[in-house]
Amino acid sequence: MGTKVEIFTGANCAYCFAAKNLLKAKGLDYEEFRIDQDPARLQEMLQRSASRRTVPQIFINGEHIGGFEDLAAAERSGKLAQLIGAAA
Repeated sequence: MGTKVEIFTGANCAYCFAAKNLLKAKGLDYEEFRIDQDPARLQEMLQRSASRRTVPQIFINGEHIGGFEDLAAAERSGKLAQLIGAAA
């Protein structure tokens, strides 16, 4: 079973693009949910992220990672590799 990555994004969001590029660079596929096009996804994101309203909001194997800065910090600290490795 592979790593399940979900990313909630919005239109014209530089941090969303950066997050998706980092995920691609790590060889990770992701499922993208556009909260600006689907209000139900906005509600899901708010519920799952403890009401964080900024995009992107990233989840790996159901665990809330946070936004792009959080993802980049996880990459630098090795946490992202641990999360990916745990699912491999």
